[in-house]
Amino acid sequence: QVQLVESGGGLVQAGGSLRLSCAASGRTFSSYAMAWFRQAPGKDAEFVAAISWSGGSTHYADSVKGRFTISRDNAKNTVYLQMNSLKPEDTAVYYCAADRSGQLSLHANTYDYWGQGTQVTVSS
Repeated sequence: QVQLVESGGGLVQAGGSLRLSCAASGRTFSSYAMAWFRQAPGKDAEFVAAISWSGGSTHYADSVKGRFTISRDNAKNTVYLQMNSLKPEDTAVYYCAADRSGQLSLHANTYDYWGQGTQVTVSS
């Protein structure tokens, strides 16, 4: 069993930056692919970014490409999402997720473990 705990959310003005962290329990973190998803009020959950188990492969949603960066530190069992040039439309609850297969995926239903989410609010 893996537990994921997100942190780093908050309120920021448009154009600002935030860095989200997701700390994982368990000794097998380094073998998992990790991802960030987000869900805005009244909308379906949306893929944001994913990273393979080694960190060698990443993928981003078109809406965040060039502004967000996903990374991981397997020694610290932590995955990060650096968010720059934030826009009001980035406002959502952000969730991290872990996939035991280790393979990068854009689909929420392939992920086995989920955190509780952290709120990001971007004011205009």
